[in-house]
Amino acid sequence: MPRILIIDDEKSIRNTLKEILEYEKYEVELAENGSQGIEMLNQVKIDAVLCDIKMPKMDGIEVLSNIVNNHSDIPVVMISGHGDIETAVDSLKKGAFDYIQKPLDLNRLLITLRNALDKSNLVIETKTLRKKISKAYEIVGESPAILKVKEMIERIAPTDARVLITGENGTGKELVAHQIHEKSKRTSGQFVEVNCAAIPSELIESELFGHEKGSFTSAIKQRIGKFELANGGTIFLDEIGDMSLSAQAKVLRALQENRIMRVGGEKDISVNVRIIAATNKNIKEEIEKHNFREDLYHRLSVILIHVPPLTERKEDIPALVNHFIEQICSDYGMPKKKISASAIKELQSIQWTGNIRELHNVIERLIILCTSEIKDTDVLAFAQPMGR
Repeated sequence: MPRILIIDDEKSIRNTLKEILEYEKYEVELAENGSQGIEMLNQVKIDAVLCDIKMPKMDGIEVLSNIVNNHSDIPVVMISGHGDIETAVDSLKKGAFDYIQKPLDLNRLLITLRNALDKSNLVIETKTLRKKISKAYEIVGESPAILKVKEMIERIAPTDARVLITGENGTGKELVAHQIHEKSKRTSGQFVEVNCAAIPSELIESELFGHEKGSFTSAIKQRIGKFELANGGTIFLDEIGDMSLSAQAKVLRALQENRIMRVGGEKDISVNVRIIAATNKNIKEEIEKHNFREDLYHRLSVILIHVPPLTERKEDIPALVNHFIEQICSDYGMPKKKISASAIKELQSIQWTGNIRELHNVIERLIILCTSEIKDTDVLAFAQPMGR
């Protein structure tokens, strides 16, 4: 049941609002001045505030500023008299959800309060989802090799420097890209991922830059490309070593001029995008084979990050295994399974050619097939069913 705090120096208004809101199944707390209201916010969980503007000692605007600074998730609806419209409008600029004039229209009050609570719930859900997403892209491990990667992320994330991430398949290059975005100043913008290897060469330009209606046979309507979608955020070009030379030329132009043109379009579109690229290929060898543009490589590789294979960080396997067990058991809605020390040792002896992705799949298989504790015999039986 939502709890509403009413801050008003007029006792009759406080009591009337309390009676109405309790009838509507809200819990209600009362404060007769701003100081008392702020004290209550620090002591009790409040879901929304109704605050009068004109009050002695501490007025409603001061109360609003305090709430915005210290309890930013709590929506505040200001209550104003006829002569306070200017102040009420000012309060909206300073972070109030809405204001309502006296004498109060009760229907409007209830609708505004419901909308304020809906917005508050949405903000909380978004923050929870962000934390869940952030947890999903956590980089686990404390080996020297992975600590070097984490340190590099911390140093470069706040900048807009372009990054090229290298490493074998399954090492977690996309985790590095996500972490850079999450720790950057662009975190409120979108993180748009493009797998260049999964898109046919004839469609990659349309995917990246969009197209105009009728620009080719199947272009039945206009399409916005990934660069436009990522405007203000980050675009992650995964497996960029597989991108066609013609698409590379357009990406190079986008980097040089911060402008793109849709396929079949006639006008330039300005974009403000941070580019992070990744590849499992040796780009210098690809340049020698004339498969990759050297000028694009130099544009992309302002910062180079190499993600080590699992064979170079086997001391991280115990932490990774426990992380995956917790994550997978939670996803399946089952109690967390135990794993024996001998099973961990057995996992460390495996040559993980598929790296962390392969380890994750094996842990998922063990969780499904084993009893409450995963033992070394289970690892021997199920970890490598195809053999090596």
